[in-house]
Amino acid sequence: METTGPARPARDRAERTPKDITLSLLVLLVPILLVFGFYRVFLGADDPVAVDPGPAYEQAGAAGEFPVRSPDGLGPDWVAVSAVFRPASAADGPTLRVGYVTPAGAAVQVVQSSRPAPELLVAELTATAQPQGDVAIGATTWQRYAARPGERALVWLAPQHSVLVVGAADADELRVMAEAHTPH
Repeated sequence: METTGPARPARDRAERTPKDITLSLLVLLVPILLVFGFYRVFLGADDPVAVDPGPAYEQAGAAGEFPVRSPDGLGPDWVAVSAVFRPASAADGPTLRVGYVTPAGAAVQVVQSSRPAPELLVAELTATAQPQGDVAIGATTWQRYAARPGERALVWLAPQHSVLVVGAADADELRVMAEAHTPH
């Protein structure tokens, strides 16, 4: 029977080199990076998650608190990412909010409410928001506002109902969204 020499003892921790540690980390990190890369490239991790805003529009319409304006004429590259209708409460009036990602990837929110305009503007823009001029969209006049830092807004104020289009999108994209919510 053939015998082999004594087993070579495992190296002590003190004898491990930085090369050993680096190899151990690579064995762990490479599969993790491959999984994340696959997720981003093939499963669309950067694409916004679309929601159906229809139920929120239907709830707002059924409440009958204000004339609900559904978007008309938006292309498929506008993606609704959030939609909620909150009925009137003791603190504030009924409000419909629908968030979109624009074709350029910016965020825009459309707010419709019968809440009194001064309260709505303070709540949705800022307490210091001031109109910066009028914009004619179709047969309707909207007002331009500076909103929170990095955001702008187009606001349509009617006696019983207001529509705000606010977000970080450029002026042209805000105008497209406002036009989609303008009565024709």
